[in-house]
Amino acid sequence: MLPTEIIARKRDGLELSKAELLVFIEGYTRGEIPDYQAAAWLMAVYLRGLSLRETVDLTHVMAHSGDTLDLSDIAPFIVDKHSTGGVGDNTTLVVAPLVACTGLPVGKMSGRGLGFTGGTVDKLESIPGFRCNLSSGEFRENLRRHSIVVSGQTPELVPADGKLYALRDVTATVSSLPLIASSIMSKKIACGANGIVLDVKVGQGAFMKTLEEAMALATLMLDIGKNMNRRMAAVISNMEQPLGCSVGNALEVIEAVETLQGHGPTDLLEHCLTVGAKMLVLAGRSKTVPEATQVLQQSLFLGHALDTFRRWVIAQGGDGRVADSPREILPRARFIRTVGSPQTGWITSLNALEVGQAVLHLGAGRTVKGVTIDPSVGLVLHRKVGDEVGKGEPLYTIHAASVAKSEEIEHVVSAAYTFGSSPTPALQPIFRVL
Repeated sequence: MLPTEIIARKRDGLELSKAELLVFIEGYTRGEIPDYQAAAWLMAVYLRGLSLRETVDLTHVMAHSGDTLDLSDIAPFIVDKHSTGGVGDNTTLVVAPLVACTGLPVGKMSGRGLGFTGGTVDKLESIPGFRCNLSSGEFRENLRRHSIVVSGQTPELVPADGKLYALRDVTATVSSLPLIASSIMSKKIACGANGIVLDVKVGQGAFMKTLEEAMALATLMLDIGKNMNRRMAAVISNMEQPLGCSVGNALEVIEAVETLQGHGPTDLLEHCLTVGAKMLVLAGRSKTVPEATQVLQQSLFLGHALDTFRRWVIAQGGDGRVADSPREILPRARFIRTVGSPQTGWITSLNALEVGQAVLHLGAGRTVKGVTIDPSVGLVLHRKVGDEVGKGEPLYTIHAASVAKSEEIEHVVSAAYTFGSSPTPALQPIFRVL
């Protein structure tokens, strides 16, 4: 089978066999198929699409293009979660210890942030000493000993996805639904978890802008997982405004710790309980979501989740004191300024994308891979949709490296807010659970 024949078949709208997908993906991963042919194939897929069978086969081929983790000797059932990316999304930092403290192992590989969406690895590495660059052996040992581990993706894991994603990024083929789904699910399958909960974001601060798009992506990924013998669930969640009140790496760690201490933002806690409860139900630890939610709430109240977070941080080389005094341990911005509301009224909207881009400009994220970020900078939002505020009352606080940086983003953040003269209901954090 020649690469040109495989490209032509997809160009003409024909289904590709698993053997054809294997030849093409393995050939590209090994460097035998050049970028220009892979780009042509990606565009053919973008325009013609893939059937469910093709998408499942592509996911399987990509997942096995490098190392895969077999965790069956560690525990009979291991869970993972994946977020499609958002603003202020520190869910993993709360959910992982909250679930692991019940005795259900959580093994997860996460990525760094790129663009306006933050990365879990960047957040964790704002904790002094915390290591995310674990070997496969260290990943397995931490999971065995502590029932919780989160590491960065290694180059040996799903190398086909690394090459294809970089090419998709420069060929206008990123938004293809089967390519998105196979990219995400190939990494999840390779990591060895038995149960996976997908947190699919929708709204201004997400890649999926409409509920229909988010539902289609979630359904496709659920189908892929089920076809590959994984227990699956998905949560469709709101990203019209940032999740929680903090945006920025160290600030989001502080918020996660405070949530585990029992006094975090209500929307973040509700979101984490929903995701965590689905993980317990998938594993058969609870029969229903309400029952699982009660288990998690009890673990939170008794301090078990916070204790697990502390052990997790120490196990990966971090300063365990962050679980008790995060504001003292984590990096602090040089310039901190609170901005008052320009008017009296109710907050009717808070554009998550504009907030994310403002924090990106402060230096909390990166526009290209490899850029050094500042873990201390970001925003703390004192008012969100549905809140009433008086003129001059605190609206948000900027954490910046300099006065100049603060001034550069202040008008952008203020413009992200809109006000009304009558009460506005708070946004619904969860749209659907599948």
